[in-house]
Amino acid sequence: MTEGSSTPFSAWLRSESEPDWTAVVTHPFAAAIHSGTADMRRYLEQDFQFVDAFTALLGAAVAAADTFESRVAVGRFLGQTVADTERGYFHRALDALGGELTPPALEPVTIEFRALMDEVRLSQDYPLILAVLCVAEWTYLGWASRTIGSAESFVHREWIDLHSGPEFEAWVGFLRRELDRLGPGLDEDGRAGVLDVFRRATALERRFFDMALD
Repeated sequence: MTEGSSTPFSAWLRSESEPDWTAVVTHPFAAAIHSGTADMRRYLEQDFQFVDAFTALLGAAVAAADTFESRVAVGRFLGQTVADTERGYFHRALDALGGELTPPALEPVTIEFRALMDEVRLSQDYPLILAVLCVAEWTYLGWASRTIGSAESFVHREWIDLHSGPEFEAWVGFLRRELDRLGPGLDEDGRAGVLDVFRRATALERRFFDMALD
């Protein structure tokens, strides 16, 4: 990204993360969720293993944010969505599927993604934290917002609903605006660091869907 560019920082990060980005939002497993044919048990068992690390990452964002307004926005999402709505969904869905909240083994991609979350959390670097949060949420908004099916099972339908709609769009918009606000003020090394984390997270999202499809 050149200095003085009119391209929003978040849009630049996304464009520099191709082809993985498009592979995530158009992934066959995502299409199968929409059609209600995806085998969700293994996928959700592994995805639930991110809840604690993701919650801690949101907490780190509250601590590292540079404005009060940013802290409030992240804290509100943490309290209302992750700790309540999403956690409740996992319990109901895995119970219906006969799945386990603690699977017998973590997939390699699950281990790597949790390690990335922990890495940026421990850095206490707000732009790096935002990069992982933005990838996790923006890619999911990307596939969940596609009108490519009508799942009937609550397991599929509610997972789509959790990652689409006006409230989730507003959350993703906030994360993008934060990156767009902070990105231009970073030096070359800072921008490169955010891009590296953004790319790594996008590649892991793609691999996670690949794992679910196997």
